[in-house]
Order: sequence, then structure tokens, then C-alpha cells
Amino acid sequence: MVFSSPSWVPSLPIDPPDSVSIQEFMQNEAYGRCPIAKSRDPFTCGITHRTYSTSEFFQRSEYLARAFAKHLQWQPNEGTPWEKVMAIFSFNTIDFVTAIYGVHRLSGIVTPANAAYSAAELTHQLKSSGAKALITCTPLLPTALEASRSVGIPDENVFLFDIPETEPTSRLSHATVEDLIASGFRLGEIDQLRWTGGQGARQTAFLCFSSGTSGLPKAVMISHYNVIANVLQHVTFDSVARARKGVTTQAVTGFLPFSHIYGLVIAAHTSTWRGDQVVVLPRFDFHNFLKSVQDFKIRQLLVVPPIIIQILRYKETCAKFDLSSVRFVFCGAAPLGEETIRDTKELFPQWTIAQAYGMTETATVVTASSEDDVLTKGSGSFLPGAKGKIIDLEGKEVTEYDKPGELLVQAPSVVLGYLNNEKANAETFVHHSDGRWIRTGDEALVTLAPSGNEHVVIVDRIKELIKVKGHQVAPAELEAHILAHPHVSDCAVIQIPDDHSGEVPKAFVVKSSLAVSLTDDELASDIMKHVADHKASYKQLRGGVQFLELIPKSPSGKILRRLLRDKERDARRAKGSRL
Repeated sequence: MVFSSPSWVPSLPIDPPDSVSIQEFMQNEAYGRCPIAKSRDPFTCGITHRTYSTSEFFQRSEYLARAFAKHLQWQPNEGTPWEKVMAIFSFNTIDFVTAIYGVHRLSGIVTPANAAYSAAELTHQLKSSGAKALITCTPLLPTALEASRSVGIPDENVFLFDIPETEPTSRLSHATVEDLIASGFRLGEIDQLRWTGGQGARQTAFLCFSSGTSGLPKAVMISHYNVIANVLQHVTFDSVARARKGVTTQAVTGFLPFSHIYGLVIAAHTSTWRGDQVVVLPRFDFHNFLKSVQDFKIRQLLVVPPIIIQILRYKETCAKFDLSSVRFVFCGAAPLGEETIRDTKELFPQWTIAQAYGMTETATVVTASSEDDVLTKGSGSFLPGAKGKIIDLEGKEVTEYDKPGELLVQAPSVVLGYLNNEKANAETFVHHSDGRWIRTGDEALVTLAPSGNEHVVIVDRIKELIKVKGHQVAPAELEAHILAHPHVSDCAVIQIPDDHSGEVPKAFVVKSSLAVSLTDDELASDIMKHVADHKASYKQLRGGVQFLELIPKSPSGKILRRLLRDKERDARRAKGSRL
């Protein structure tokens, strides 16, 4: 049985254009964007209040494209996109998307990297993507240079964003994005893109890294068409409730990393397409977050579950700020518990708290909750143009409500695939008689809400991904690193609940014969340090280390992480801890 959007959801107003770049689509009113004259300033710094109008924003991206063209010898209609790959390794800034559009204007590719990455992790992404240049910021410059030099990117191809409350970039020898925009202002025009029919559907716009359904992080090829389609899907879905509530444009939060698919598509593209103002913070800071809501009268919060947990934990701090403008809280990246939603509603009765579901591989949203139709335990209904199937453990298609199985998705936003990874492509993207589907690796069911509409409920993750503050952590990556420790003979990593981060990694370890001289506490501490010294902070073993005699595995050698999760859940229940 194929599930689709409810009858109240309008069809897409146009077929997503498949022959234009994201940059062109976002500024062309002919495709239905909010008229530029009526749009709010797209990106405003929540700290300095620096901003540019929509017209100025697009003009700055054009100047930056001219500067890139001269400095990097990238031309709009020469060479392949793979010869024009720009990595962005930075905290958020109001010029983050300016830089993206400057690259897309030249028919290039952007690969955004997590600002929490270590030099080794960034090196892996630069090498895998074939990046030829890099934009970073002062606080991350040492890490960026270590990685860029290791893959042969010249220092003169490393540029800097200005980030508020950090060292001024003008003191450094690297050109800033602001310098490049100024130089582009003095340069002549560059050729317009000359794309052939369907090129936007074939050409990669972003290389974002994801763990997919299992294994190590992989480069996801996201086309221009994928992003354009998801913007149209999400805006169309939300249009009904916004019209009913009289919302034309609004201010939304912009602290979610633009390097993450959630911030990149929903905040930076969907919001600005419909004329909203994104209030940008370099990274999440609780005080700056609350102050920005107060200063800019933010109506919609784009959050992940740990933010809601902090709001509940520090409600006395929240009471010091005027948060009365908030009406809609949109939560994604990981499930938010019904109890947490209930407690938040008691604190802020005027808030509508809704969840959504998506993946990097679906660029981004597949299901969402309308302001007018929220099922607390669910992740909303399918967007227009998106469809889903539920496949049970026997591989049969589920034809009834409330029966769980693996969720398969079909949508125009489903990506091109993984770069140079045919095995992962074959496992993830499957062809049925009714077209191409993506296996999400998530266990879900479809239920009828009191409204009578179908809602998707994510039950559990079949895939082995851990979500720490919305960031993806691949157990296989941590296991491979832990196994390099001389005192470890075998290990497995699972997720455990955490009030602050949503989930954190916990390692189960079988000691090697070399560990006989160490106590359990000493070895656990050494293993945790081994991870902390080489991995991003969100990948650290904050769930601790537990020693076992044997890691449970299937006859084929696959780690049975579900057994470990069940054991951990039972142990926590016995202690009265949160499950």
C-alpha cells in the first residue's frame, strides 16, 4: 500500500524546474517565490544585527562569483562541476549562502563540512569530494589549514568568513569573503549559465556527508533539482496553515548549522523562498538564542530535541526574556518524546510543537506536521509529491494502519546517490515496478490521527545511526577507531538516551590480553581519551565504556546492536532511569 499526502494538501503549483540552478531558482519570481519587494531581509546576524536586503544579497553573490572566477579560474560554462568543488568549513554567517550561490553561479559544487570536525575528519571529506578550495573562519583556521595542506589545497585558495565575536579576519593573510565581494564589484560581468534540458536534475549541487542506512560516512550527491523540489514541496504543504493564520512572512531561527541538511535546506532555502527572515547565530548559544527571539520577534523556532530539553531545564532563564512572539516550533533530526512536548506546552501554551521527518538522502523533508494538524507522537503527513511504503520483516508490503516495518520513500527530492559507492547505492536505492525508492533504514508505521489524516510515526531506527544534538554518528566509524587501541580485541557502539544531547555513544568492549595490568576504570578512561583525541566532540563516548566477555554477533559476523540496546534499556529500567 502506497501512502501519500492528505487530501487537504494542495498539489505542487508547478513542476519543479529541472534545468536551472538553485541560485537562479531562488531569485526568480516566475517560479513562485515570495516577491522580492515583499520579502524580509533573508539573513540577519542575531548578534550584530548586520543584514542585507534580498536584492543586495543576490548582488553580493554575483560579485563573489566574479571574484571566484578570476581567482580560481572557474568559468560558468567551462570544465566540469567536479573541477569546481568548494568546501565550506565554518560556523554560521549571513554570507554562508552568499558563498554557496557564488559557487553555483559558476556551475560548481559545494561540500559543507561540520564545524566540529577534527583535521583528520575534514581531510577525509576534502579528499573524498575532490575540493579545490575552502572557506573557513578564524576559530577553525588551524584545523582547516592542517586538512587543506594535507590534500594539496594552496593556502591562497583558503578564504575566510567574518564571524562576530571572534578575531577580526583582516589581521590574517587569507582573503576574506568580504574582500572578494569588494573585488568582484570592480570586475566585469561573467557569462550566464547555459544549461541543457534536465541538467539541474543531473548535476550535483551539494556533496553532503551522511552515514546512510549503515557504515561509514558517505558523500551524498544532491542535485539542484532535489533542493528546488523540496523547497516547493515544503512551502506548498505549509501554505494552507499559514494562509489560515494570516502569516505572510515571519522571522525564524538560524542557529542550526548550515552544514547540516536541516539548516541548509529548511532554514536557508525554504524559509527565504517564502520571504522569511532567518536570524543567524554562528552556533547555538542559549543566551544569544533567547535574546534573538526577543529582539527580532521570532515566530518560528527551527530546533532539534536537545534545544527543547534546555528550554525545560533552564525555564528560569527563559522567563527573563520575552518569548511571546513564538507560535510554531518545528523539530527535526531526531524524535522528540511526547512527555517532553507535554511539559513544554505547559510552560508555553501558545506554542504549537510539531515534528518532521527527513534525511540527507531525501534533501530534506519527507513528512511534516502542519500548524493545524499535529499528532504529538508522530512526524506528520507526507508532503505533496512524496510517497511512502512500509515493508515488514518478511519483505511484504504493509496494507494496514499501525503495523510497523521499514519505511521506503519516493519523492522528487530523493538524491542522485552516493559518490563512488555502488554497493551503498544498490543497498539504499531500490527499483520496484512503480519506480525508484529509497530504503530509509527507519522502522515506522502509518496511523490515523484524530483529525482523520494519515500521520507517520517513527518507531525505531533499523539503521545503526546515532543522533547527537542532530549530528550523525556512525557506530562503525567509532568501532574502527576503538579497535585500533592496543588493549581492545573487539567492540560495539550503540546509542543511549541523554537529556542534554538526545543520544550519546556508548562502547561495549572486549579487552585484549595486553590489558591485564589495567583496572577497568583505567582502561575505560584511556579508551575514552583515545576517541576524544581524534574525533569531534559530539562523537565522544559520553555514554561511557562497558566491558563484556563477548560482543553478540550473527552467524555472518554482523554485530547485533539491537541486543545490546535491549540489554542497556533493561538495565536502565531496573535503575529507574529514563529509557
